[in-house]
Amino acid sequence: MRKRTTIVPLLALLGLVLPAPATAQPNGTVTSGQARFQILSPTLIRSEFAGDRVFENQATYNVVNRTFPRTAYSTRTENGWLVITTSAMTLRYRVGSGPFRADNIELKTGSTTASPWRRVVCATGQLCEAEDQHREGMLVAADHAGHTGWGFVAGFSYVNNGVTATVRATSAGRHRVVVRYANGQGGDGKHENRTLGLSVDGQAPRQITLPRTANWDDWQQVATEVDLSAGEHRVSLTRGAGDSGNVNVDSLALLAAGQAYPTTRAVDDCRFGTSCEAENGVIGGPAKIADEHAGHAGTGFVAELRGGTLLTQRVSSVPAAGTYPVVLRYANGVGGDGKHEPRTVFLNGQAITLPTTANWATWATATAQVPLPAGTSDLNVTCPDSGCHVNLDTVGVNNSAQHIALGGYRRSLDGYTGTNGDPKLYPGLMYRDGWYALDDTSSALRNGTPRADRGAQPYQDGYVFGYGQDYKTALGDLATLTGGPKLLPRWAYGVWYSEYIDRTAADFRDRILPAFRQHGVPLDVLVVDTDFKGHNLWNGWRMDSSKFPDPQGFLDWAHGEGLHSTLNIHPSIQGDDPDFARAQATAKGKLAKGNCANCYLFDWGDPDQLRAYVELHSKMPTDFWWLDWCCDGSGSSLRGVTPDTWINEQYSKMGSFAFSRGFGSLQAGGYSGAGPLPTGPWAEKRTTLHFTGDTSSTWGVLKGTIGYTSAEGVSTGMSNISHDIGGHNDTTGLRGSEQYLDNGQLRYTTKMPDDMYARWVQLGAFQPITRLHSNHGDRLPWQYGPAAQASATKFLNLRERLVPYLYTLAEQANRTGVPMVRPAWLEHPGSPEAYSTVDSQFLLGQDVLVAPITTPGDVGETRVWFPPGSQWTDYFTGRVYQGGTWATVSAGWDTMPVFLRSGGILVERTNNVANDAKNPANELTVHVTAGAKGEFTLYEDKGKRTRIKQSGDVLTVQSPAFSKKKWTVVVHEADGSTRTVQGSGRPVISLRAPR
Repeated sequence: MRKRTTIVPLLALLGLVLPAPATAQPNGTVTSGQARFQILSPTLIRSEFAGDRVFENQATYNVVNRTFPRTAYSTRTENGWLVITTSAMTLRYRVGSGPFRADNIELKTGSTTASPWRRVVCATGQLCEAEDQHREGMLVAADHAGHTGWGFVAGFSYVNNGVTATVRATSAGRHRVVVRYANGQGGDGKHENRTLGLSVDGQAPRQITLPRTANWDDWQQVATEVDLSAGEHRVSLTRGAGDSGNVNVDSLALLAAGQAYPTTRAVDDCRFGTSCEAENGVIGGPAKIADEHAGHAGTGFVAELRGGTLLTQRVSSVPAAGTYPVVLRYANGVGGDGKHEPRTVFLNGQAITLPTTANWATWATATAQVPLPAGTSDLNVTCPDSGCHVNLDTVGVNNSAQHIALGGYRRSLDGYTGTNGDPKLYPGLMYRDGWYALDDTSSALRNGTPRADRGAQPYQDGYVFGYGQDYKTALGDLATLTGGPKLLPRWAYGVWYSEYIDRTAADFRDRILPAFRQHGVPLDVLVVDTDFKGHNLWNGWRMDSSKFPDPQGFLDWAHGEGLHSTLNIHPSIQGDDPDFARAQATAKGKLAKGNCANCYLFDWGDPDQLRAYVELHSKMPTDFWWLDWCCDGSGSSLRGVTPDTWINEQYSKMGSFAFSRGFGSLQAGGYSGAGPLPTGPWAEKRTTLHFTGDTSSTWGVLKGTIGYTSAEGVSTGMSNISHDIGGHNDTTGLRGSEQYLDNGQLRYTTKMPDDMYARWVQLGAFQPITRLHSNHGDRLPWQYGPAAQASATKFLNLRERLVPYLYTLAEQANRTGVPMVRPAWLEHPGSPEAYSTVDSQFLLGQDVLVAPITTPGDVGETRVWFPPGSQWTDYFTGRVYQGGTWATVSAGWDTMPVFLRSGGILVERTNNVANDAKNPANELTVHVTAGAKGEFTLYEDKGKRTRIKQSGDVLTVQSPAFSKKKWTVVVHEADGSTRTVQGSGRPVISLRAPR
């Protein structure tokens, strides 16, 4: 006889407690019953709801610091609402109204009104989309047909992967929990019945079986019975240690006796005065949710509305009956009927004409005046029988502001070719309408321990950013809250040589480094790729003694030459590896077979397996490790911790920093398609140099790199971003300069066209990390023609000279959260051009504007926008451009469009050097523009700082070590000429031109 699960009505007593009045405390905390608000800064408020009134004060894995300077704020209760006001925003919460949702908490910042919290509660008989509920360690995917909503929860491929739905039983008694799932051939290669654990309100799970389905497009249902009290409950589907997982879950439903599986989706309200996502409404008829066109808000849009479509938004909090503007954001390209013409939709029966847009990636808005009753009602969008043939993105009710992401991130750019469409970026902190809610509910505590389970009690923990256009302050808040981007050792900002090709210690010592020195090219970091390994070139755990007979001696040699090195690691081990038995014993027999030939995987969330994994590194001396993912599948079962972030933190403890992909998990979407996890990208930057993966050597990828670096930086706070300079995979077939054996076959390396190589190295010189890399491809200057060689040599030496400046920007990023490479809108938020040029130019710090050439030819050109408020001087030619203007700038291979802001100060080494480690920066050149005012604080190792201040014709250098350095000043004149002034041995240097 099947046992029933009985849920104790824990909320019964709490229902008798009257809402407590709001109380302000001297530490910036305001408590209102089960809600607590901590005012951290004028632009940042923590919002926490605890049904059991037990608030969390410990640091979490994301949030490591809540100590901010004291912030002035006011608080009052008005018409039943708690109102908290700072100088930047107002947050309102309806007293005693329960957990945060669209209709009871409101943010106002500038001209924007928003509902920062969305909470979908699925009542008995409602469809509960899995993607709307809390997920643990899993991706929302949409790559199989037949799902409802905008996707499904994919995988359950690791222990503790799960989804938890909040349901509301409308009456007490027996219910069925019905799960809609697909069970095809899993990542483990098996096609069999699978199991998951089903738990209610944190009680011990019962195992449920999900029979196999025909394929991943075949969705079936499985049911189990539970006894529930009336009210809210938490229903969890989780892969436990004894479960097989490897299924996809589309939705679930809580059903009373006799109820059929529903089609009506549970949704949260669309609050009056806000802009709401169309895909979050109730969708009926043939319309589908899609995300394939760029520029949409939220997770997607409702795609090409057709006859019979019904989109319903439940509008709440309408203050009084009346007629209000409703704003539709839409795209109207060439429809499925082959026509490109104005289309008609109906809003509550009122016909609205939507003019054409240029294409499906171009979005426009249309406004209609719609009568609405007071309180809550439905807003319905319908189509004529002939169809609307438009995509609908958002619905704004008495609000025209659009919550459009600025920037975005990915775990990797693997597979990006520059010709197959732009990679989909996932939104982070920055939005054009100036607010963001960082939901930290799912994050573990700082030490990786999951938060305590609260049973049926609701709990929410999040941080509401209301920054308006003060984007830099938002980044500063994020850095204070979650930790700043790691400051790498200074040598890491020099020149890296990396190539996926078999190299030996003798190759590096006798051929490669001497060639760098012979050709006058600097080098700081040697990357030793995977072929150094013995036993197995992919996931071996000892250095091949025939290639590296003395591993420690190789590292000592590198240090003696002023170099640092890293070794490439893949996170699995062969069952016949000489170190496998010891690793399995240390792991207490828990290493599991992976979906690769005779390989075993690690669960880094298990202390024994983590210890076994770390110990494998002990026989391979290096400065830091390159964790290079692919297909292996190791991960972490820790709840509330992003697997990438967790293992990268362990690597940072083993070396100077982690060098890896980040933000996600191989289990959450695979090698190149990994999406974001609920824990978010917030902790990654504290330990990691982000390697963006294997792209292709095309002009399109070169161009795409420009916008991606700054997009990731501003959306996550990550500053240390490393691309393959030159791309990874060959696309041209041009024969290179070296031979190698591939399975006994003699092959040649490949190379890029000379113009592409020269331009890519130019761009790399101004990226956070300059790492020359390829897949068996030439990346060294002397492997190209004379002009390309001269160009690459020049720019790699410039990169090395700029290390003092770059190291200073990296230290600034660590303190302020503002990344080294940034979009112009970060400094010029009021200029529309700053947003439209993110894919063609960027700022390196606030003073240097870089607009790379990304087209073939001996001479290239690009259209440059010069930010207002200053003149901009071409670093190479001296030509001066007025701020607030556009110009077409051309450049041969010996120059590129790089500009210094008037009042900006650029510091570089005076002379070319072979590396940073062996060459203290004792001779420095300062670039300034004549007559300007500005200052710059140069950061050096061990916290030393030199303040450089220009006031017209006087430059002042304030440094304890001033006398130990030789200072040269290059003065850029308004006529394009330059003057060089030698420091006089005194802290005050006259820049006055001789008469």
